[in-house]
Amino acid sequence: MYQFIYNKIFQLLSKQAPATGIGLFRCLYGLVTLQEIFFLNYFDHLIFDPIPFIDVEFPAIPLFLGLWLVIAVFVTIGYRYRFAMTANYLFWLVFVNFTAMQRDFDGGFDTFMIGAGFFLLFMPGDRAFSIDCLRYKLSNPFVHYSAYPPQTISALAYQLPVFICLGWLYFDSDVHKLFAEQWRNGLGQWLPATQPYYVSALDMSPLLNIEWLQKTAGYTIMVFQATFMFLFAHRCLRVVYLVIGIGLHLGITLTLNIYPFGMGMLCFYTLLVPFSWWRTIGSGLKSSRPALTVFYDKQCPLCNRTVLTLNHFDLFNRVDFKNAQDYAFNNPVLAAIGMDTLLTDLYALDGRNRIYYGVDTYRRILIKMGYLAPFGIILGLPGIKQWADKKYRSIADSRIRIACDSDCLVVTPLADNTLYHRIFERYGGQKPKTLARKLAKIMVALIVLQLNATIHYGIFYRLPIAYEKMAISQPVSQASNALLMVSSTFFGITPHALYLHDHFEGYDRILAITYLDAKGNERWLPFVNEQGRLLAPNWGRVHSMWANIAVTPNINNVRLKKFIMKVTAFWGQKIGLDLENTVFNIKMKKIDSPVRWVPDQLHKNFASEWVSIGSVYWRHKEISYDLPVDLNSL
Repeated sequence: MYQFIYNKIFQLLSKQAPATGIGLFRCLYGLVTLQEIFFLNYFDHLIFDPIPFIDVEFPAIPLFLGLWLVIAVFVTIGYRYRFAMTANYLFWLVFVNFTAMQRDFDGGFDTFMIGAGFFLLFMPGDRAFSIDCLRYKLSNPFVHYSAYPPQTISALAYQLPVFICLGWLYFDSDVHKLFAEQWRNGLGQWLPATQPYYVSALDMSPLLNIEWLQKTAGYTIMVFQATFMFLFAHRCLRVVYLVIGIGLHLGITLTLNIYPFGMGMLCFYTLLVPFSWWRTIGSGLKSSRPALTVFYDKQCPLCNRTVLTLNHFDLFNRVDFKNAQDYAFNNPVLAAIGMDTLLTDLYALDGRNRIYYGVDTYRRILIKMGYLAPFGIILGLPGIKQWADKKYRSIADSRIRIACDSDCLVVTPLADNTLYHRIFERYGGQKPKTLARKLAKIMVALIVLQLNATIHYGIFYRLPIAYEKMAISQPVSQASNALLMVSSTFFGITPHALYLHDHFEGYDRILAITYLDAKGNERWLPFVNEQGRLLAPNWGRVHSMWANIAVTPNINNVRLKKFIMKVTAFWGQKIGLDLENTVFNIKMKKIDSPVRWVPDQLHKNFASEWVSIGSVYWRHKEISYDLPVDLNSL
């Protein structure tokens, strides 16, 4: 096995690929992180306070979320890549492992994001769609942007993260699925989509009510996950796995209310897109003929940097930049203006030979770029236009011109301190076989960590044998748990036994909370509605808290009371209730979680009647419960 891994790594190290997919992956990963930070900021008191708004244990949480937000923006735009990715990785580790997110508010994708962040530390995510690319060009202002060739990277940067972060996750999950009856019946994805707590606002009943479609999808998912890591890189099958994978996770995002998990997984499929597609897409999006030609002073450093910056954001290649000294005399309109006048401003010509200069040139550039057109329109508004003209004139008239000799045209390499450059390009370029051997050994070590999670928790834990009674089982279990703690904390390698039989078996009742308003009318807290659905924005990790920890097949009264306290205090404050004078009613209704297909099961669960089983109220910042001693007997 080691020799096979070594040969494959060595082969991929020498194969070059465009950097487009990696850059887009970094952008999407940053956006998913950004939305999660906004989510945490909105629910900070619910998640981090022992008693929301009453006992605030971590008052500095908004500050650290703000710092993380800045870092996530850096990741998304690709600014100071090494620093941003390292800081982002540490923020994920700290928030997931040292706050209430670790136990009570598991997002279902936290370990996955940690694993992806770990790989991004070593990936060339700054080679495309990044501000760091622009910084490199700006360090050589007199070199025209056309002199920079397209960025290429090792194909290993694509396949290794997909193999580990997706392939192992799928295979481990599939092993667990073999022990779940609903998955063996082809209804593994159908069952959660019929449970009120788990569905999004979209009604997917028309699809859920087609039995053959649901079973086909269920068995397809199992085959897809079992074979993914072995066949995804095959040239003839890559597109098949790409389409099925996108469909699977897009379905999760739209159907269930665990959308962060679906979006996080979708990010990885940018790495599965065939390289030729990126080239074709790039050629198709870029204009064959520029809609605007801009002329600048090649002896002005500020003008050159302005051109490099504007070209960097001209994603569709709609603007062509030429230096006035070499090209303006070819156009009679510009030649008539005179070189001395041309060099005082930034001039532009469109396809109809209409001429623009000064701020109007910038307006036309932004408009022609397409996606930045709103900024061009704003720049032309009364008041803003006059201010921009004045500002532009003061800068243009004070700029410095220098005579550029041959030394100006020499590209000065920008110091690249990323781990990818130091390991894969500098060290790998000198000793490719040595690097391949080291990477193969690291790969074997990671495989051992994954096998520990899969074999112990996916097989032995679920087999109907007296494994736990064996004399050797206790030390083996302790060692396995220790390995799992390391692999889960730092690499995101953990068992993926999600929504299986042991989760839904006996899941036959759900709870909701209402309150009495000032007029004595009963109203639903904006948490669980009359159908039993968790309302937005109570999705993601808040859903996990209520549907996976508070309300389970075997309800633990201590945990349930804790989360009733948190929900009533949080939402009571959010909607302006006077907690001291509000009575909250706890309601329950029966639902079914069948392992065999039942027509219109979602609506049947929606239509089930609610009954009041107790109430809670706050007095002097303390909560009192009037609930049955044993909810499991109801």
